[in-house]
Amino acid sequence: MEADKSSGRENKEKERLAIQRAKDRARSARWDLNIAIFLFSVLIIVIILLFQGVALEIVAPVAVFGLVMVWLCGWRQGKQLFERFCEEELARLEYERTRQVEETIEEAVRKAIRERFR
Repeated sequence: MEADKSSGRENKEKERLAIQRAKDRARSARWDLNIAIFLFSVLIIVIILLFQGVALEIVAPVAVFGLVMVWLCGWRQGKQLFERFCEEELARLEYERTRQVEETIEEAVRKAIRERFR
């Protein structure tokens, strides 16, 4: 009974760590080259508008809109990456569990074969 509770806690802890690794990977991969190019294009548009003498009342909303779009694209991409990385991490965790069970079964079979041949 104690072993079941401790293994259950251990499995929950491993799942929590796998999800945390997925969050970290998604957070670091959220701001990729596409988002950076989009951000620089917004900056270039704002600079061009200012050099053309367009009023600040028009340029400011364009800049804010561009920054909001950059943030939304990064957030959406981060969410998609988190889902994908979470699936990968949980699949890896499940593979490790089955591999451990297979190794345990393999060890039991080897032990039984050794006992039989003695």
